[in-house]
Amino acid sequence: MHTKCKVGLLLSALLLSVSLGAQENQLSVTEKAEGWELLFNGHDVSQWRNFKQEVLNNKWQAVQGELTLTAKDAGDIVSKKQYADFELKLDWRISAVGNSGILLRADESGDYIYSHAVEVQILDNERHPDSKLTTRRSGSLYDLQASPPQSHKPAEEWNHVRIVFKGRQLQVWQNEVQTVDMLIGSEDWNARLAKSKFKTWPDFGVNRVGFIGLQDHGDVVAFKNLKIKTL
Repeated sequence: MHTKCKVGLLLSALLLSVSLGAQENQLSVTEKAEGWELLFNGHDVSQWRNFKQEVLNNKWQAVQGELTLTAKDAGDIVSKKQYADFELKLDWRISAVGNSGILLRADESGDYIYSHAVEVQILDNERHPDSKLTTRRSGSLYDLQASPPQSHKPAEEWNHVRIVFKGRQLQVWQNEVQTVDMLIGSEDWNARLAKSKFKTWPDFGVNRVGFIGLQDHGDVVAFKNLKIKTL
C-alpha cells in the first residue's frame, strides 16, 4: 500500500475515534444511543437549582467548563429532575482541606438535603480532619461503608465516579475501583446504620426516587462530565 494511502487511512481512523468518543461535557455517539443525558454541558447551569429554591445561587458557576462552587454560603443544589433507578457518572475535584458530597435520591421534605439521602463522600483525605474515620474518606458511603485506599487521589486532582442505584442496591466506583456495594435495608445495612450518625434519623435512605444533590460544605469544589442514564 502506498504511503499516502496508509496516512489517509490512519487519519480516517483517528477522525472516527474522535467522533465516537465524547469530548469534555458532551455525550458520545454511543452514550446518546444508550439514553444518557447531560446534567451539565460546560456552560449551561439551568439543570440545577438550590435545595428548596427555584433558582441557582450565583456562587455556583460554570467556570472554564466546570460546574464550580466558587465561594461558601452558596447552598446545596439539586437536579431539577428526579430519578429512581439510574446510572450516574461524573468527575470531581476538591480544593485543599476541602469537603463536599454527592447526594442520591434526595427529597425536600426534611430540613437538610441529607435528611433522607445517602451520600458519596468527596474529601481531601490527606488534610481534612474527617479522614480520621475511614467511612468519611472520598468515595465512601458517608459514615456507612469505607472506600479502599487505592480508590483515592490527592486533593486538586480529578476523580472519576460511577454510581449505579437500582432498587435498593447501590454500587459505587471511584477511579475504577469499587468503593460501595450496599443493599439498603439488608442486615449489613441495618448493622452499619445502627453504628452511624444516622441511627436515629427517621426515613434515612428509604427513598426510591429523588434528586441528585451536590453539597456546599464551605469549600471550593468543581464537577464536570455529569451524565445520567435512567435504568
